[in-house]
Amino acid sequence: VVTTAGFSASAHDPALFIHLSPRGRTLLLLYVDDMVITGDDPEYIAFVKARLSEQFLMSDLGPLRYFLGIEVSSTSDGFFISQEKYIQDLLARAALSDERTVETPMELNVHLRATDGDPLPDPTRYRHLVGSLVYLAVTRPDISYPVHILSQFVSAPTSVHYSHLLRVLRYLRGTISHRLFFPSSSSLQLQAYADATWASDPSDRRSLSAYCVFLGGSLIAWKTKKQLAVPRSSAEAELRAMALLTAEVTWLRWLLQDFGVSVTTPTMLLSDSTGAISIARDPVKHELTKHIGVDAFYVRAAVQDQVVALQYVPSELQLADFLTKAQTRAQHGFYLSKLSVVPPP
Repeated sequence: VVTTAGFSASAHDPALFIHLSPRGRTLLLLYVDDMVITGDDPEYIAFVKARLSEQFLMSDLGPLRYFLGIEVSSTSDGFFISQEKYIQDLLARAALSDERTVETPMELNVHLRATDGDPLPDPTRYRHLVGSLVYLAVTRPDISYPVHILSQFVSAPTSVHYSHLLRVLRYLRGTISHRLFFPSSSSLQLQAYADATWASDPSDRRSLSAYCVFLGGSLIAWKTKKQLAVPRSSAEAELRAMALLTAEVTWLRWLLQDFGVSVTTPTMLLSDSTGAISIARDPVKHELTKHIGVDAFYVRAAVQDQVVALQYVPSELQLADFLTKAQTRAQHGFYLSKLSVVPPP
């Protein structure tokens, strides 16, 4: 029905449909039986809604306020997205025995292992809560790192893992109204940060990759992910994080073109590893770097194709560092402000 109405599916996201006309562009985002329609052609939007209503039992909920558990609000300054109601329901299901709150979601210098503590007699509750936190991280980058750590133990959680899970819930109770802010004055230029922590997992010595991507001043993508192979140096770990981010930036640039946004200049990719930047820029294949040639060549090709431009950033300004380790209270507050995770206006 959508395609017969004149939409064409995006080649870059199967849930996105696009319609172009002399009056403008219309976008339809579909998830099972929920959809968002937007664009600058109100006549065609009205036509599509009427056509869909003829074929399906449909409810028009008006301007976007709530979608798949994500709340959307707006002011003259920009848009806010949050999952406050989702957190309320999560805390109700968790049934915490006290009213305490904490200022950070994870303690400093904690390295959890599978053997810590006693196995939980019934791991179902732990799995359920961690699964809910994974979806909550869609709008809360401040819990990305602890959720990544806790989700590694869902097969056999222990009492120690559960106590750290409760800390995340207490943090959410104290920051339940925090939300992501997208300023309306934001530019439409991408800027990306890549970081890694070398051999950070005490059980297998694999490293952690993390990145965050901004559209102007708006945080639109982030990830914390354990690397598949054990790196032999910190530069190798950083380079793999850069390659992971380069793939995400390439996809985002394609998606922006679907939205009608002109993407003509290279996306700035910032890293605090001079070694990784040198390897990515150097066309010579050295003996010490040939085992990471695929990642190096991938990033280098993206630089040559003007998809990304590599730039050094001091470690204290590396925003992706927030997604790789626990922070002090002061650092946590600093990163929240930089990522535009703010209380309601």
